[in-house]
Amino acid sequence: MTRLRVAVAGTGYFSQFHVDAWSRCEEVEIVGICGLEADTVARIAAVLRVPAFADAGEMLDAVKPDLLDIITPPDTHVSLIETAASRDVNVVCQKPFCGSLDRATAAVETARNADITLIVHENFRFQPWYQEIVRQIESDRLGELFQATFRLRPGDGQGVDAYRDRQPYFRNMPRFLIHETVVHFIDAFRFLFGEPQSVFADLRRLNPSIVGEDAGLVVLSFQNGLRGLIDGNRLASHMAENPRRTMGEMLVEGEKGSLSLNGDAALEFRSHAAQETQRVDYDWDDVGFGGDCVYRFTRHVVDHFCHGAALQTEAEAYLANLRIVEAIYESASQRRVVDLT
Repeated sequence: MTRLRVAVAGTGYFSQFHVDAWSRCEEVEIVGICGLEADTVARIAAVLRVPAFADAGEMLDAVKPDLLDIITPPDTHVSLIETAASRDVNVVCQKPFCGSLDRATAAVETARNADITLIVHENFRFQPWYQEIVRQIESDRLGELFQATFRLRPGDGQGVDAYRDRQPYFRNMPRFLIHETVVHFIDAFRFLFGEPQSVFADLRRLNPSIVGEDAGLVVLSFQNGLRGLIDGNRLASHMAENPRRTMGEMLVEGEKGSLSLNGDAALEFRSHAAQETQRVDYDWDDVGFGGDCVYRFTRHVVDHFCHGAALQTEAEAYLANLRIVEAIYESASQRRVVDLT
């Protein structure tokens, strides 16, 4: 197709980044928007000059899009995917995808039976620093990889009002840190290092004002011997002009040297045993969220539908992330290593 007609479901905090990204793709026409808050939907629809709806089915019947972008809470995902599938409309769906592995698997089956394309909006692997880290690894600059560590430190989880301003539903998630946040880094680690073979996790809740876990350690073992450590703590902070840009700091260590990512998205390489680091220059735009990764992801989707490019986050493949999430909770509850093979 030369034009992609997109309908949008959801008008919460993160929808602003989706709408902006679609609007910047010349092949895309936003044709409708729906949501539960009538005033918000009407305001956004007026800016976009598209019709506003309260019901997704009614919107799809009226505007007949090629693609539905679902930017709503997880418990609505399955029904919206079914609504789109019954009308032969392709879907991009936000994460946490469908809220559970069982529901996500059922949604994938629904899409397969309807012969529609179902894509998970996983944008962290499209953040420009991870794209550059991949290039550095593939160039063999680091040699054989030993270990990769990401320290998740957004610093937004302290106090009785934690998360209330931006995403208050975080407070009531029975599974929070891993299910909602670390799943991004699981996907990023798979993008960078391949498929993990086993996992061990130690999880805990530090803020008594929320329901789910907000801190923990996750150790992923990879086939080549690499160990990946995701050290997550939503109460602690890291040094960054914008703490949500990278949400933490990363260190990738290999036989020839190490590569570090700081909170301002600067990458530095240090040769083995060297006393100085070298800055790694790469192009990225400080726009929107996470180095403009929502636009980069959206551009990837548009390139698939309009130009035939292969997809990276099709829902069936994305189920691997959710299986790892389940294994992490199993490991934490049973205090043991869980085999992922």
